[in-house]
Amino acid sequence: MAEQSKSTNPVLSSPNKLKLGVFGVNVSGGCSMTSVPSTIKAEWEESVNIAQAADRAGIEAMIPVARWRGMGGEVNFNHRNFDPFTWAAGLAAVTEHIGIFSTFHIPTVHPVRAAKEVATIDHISGGRFCLNVVAGWNEREIAMFGTPQLEHDERYDVAEDWITLCKELWTREGEFDYDGPYFKSPGAYSEPKPVQRPGPVLMSAGNSPRGQHFAAKHADLNFVVAQTIESAGEIAAEVKRMAREDYHRDIQVFGQAYIVCRDTEAEARAFHNHYVNEKGDWQGVRNLLDVLIPNSESALGDGWEAMASNLIAGYGALPLIGTADQVVEGMQAFSDAGIDGITLSWVDYASGLAHFEKELLPRMIEAGLREK
Repeated sequence: MAEQSKSTNPVLSSPNKLKLGVFGVNVSGGCSMTSVPSTIKAEWEESVNIAQAADRAGIEAMIPVARWRGMGGEVNFNHRNFDPFTWAAGLAAVTEHIGIFSTFHIPTVHPVRAAKEVATIDHISGGRFCLNVVAGWNEREIAMFGTPQLEHDERYDVAEDWITLCKELWTREGEFDYDGPYFKSPGAYSEPKPVQRPGPVLMSAGNSPRGQHFAAKHADLNFVVAQTIESAGEIAAEVKRMAREDYHRDIQVFGQAYIVCRDTEAEARAFHNHYVNEKGDWQGVRNLLDVLIPNSESALGDGWEAMASNLIAGYGALPLIGTADQVVEGMQAFSDAGIDGITLSWVDYASGLAHFEKELLPRMIEAGLREK
């Protein structure tokens, strides 16, 4: 297969003013910590149907969650999960246009193996593969690999060395010796190279100052977690400035959103209250926050209850709740704040995507957020 610039990847080449990704399809519960029956089951046919529906709707990306165990509580949120690399390989073979991500925890696989897996999926997809690099925050999961959890900033030092070796393997011909601060690889070699040159589209979720520098230096996309659309825009502006001034490169920024859309705002808010306050897994979210708060510098809300409610509703994403017009107004606010794209989740992804294509997409086109 002929090589191509990664700028032709659908995530980067899309003409849409506000790009979109579907988030969390590979894990049970998806992005909703609730016992309502319509959440993601993490079954292969379900993943295929959702990915193909997103592909038909012109959505730019499918982005999985990297999970190794659940959060306990009533629903044991995300306990059933597909490995993001093999999941991505399968979806790459049954879709045509959409960008396919794998989300990856740095401490779990050596970069020599990861570089090979990336190149393989990039060939399967015809140059549509993307990699979301996570330094690793969940110490209970990292402990399963017999690896001690490092301090926050050192995790990004490891990630820098990891991605540097990957990039060398994707671009250098023949054998070479790699001697980094964390990884040693004598006689390093990897063929075939990825279809995309110099490598796949890279995403990082850098929200701390150290994480933002990592994203600005290495990533094509930064994945922002914020309490408001305005603060997401501020983070986006800062990481774009950092990339431009410190590293002489450009970067795009994606935010997160979850959608609860009904014929009236009252109906949407009633369902939101039902699945969060009446059916939410409050013990499970307590377990999640017990790990998240000491190990991540992402801001998800003011106070425990606000963070917990936000995680139950949409895994820390920002709410788009109301009528179709109100949801698109919220999407417009993301764009106006300088956000290049947003990831989307629903309690029920299948019906959410059908509603998106029928009701939201035409309104987004009319607003100038999407091309026809």
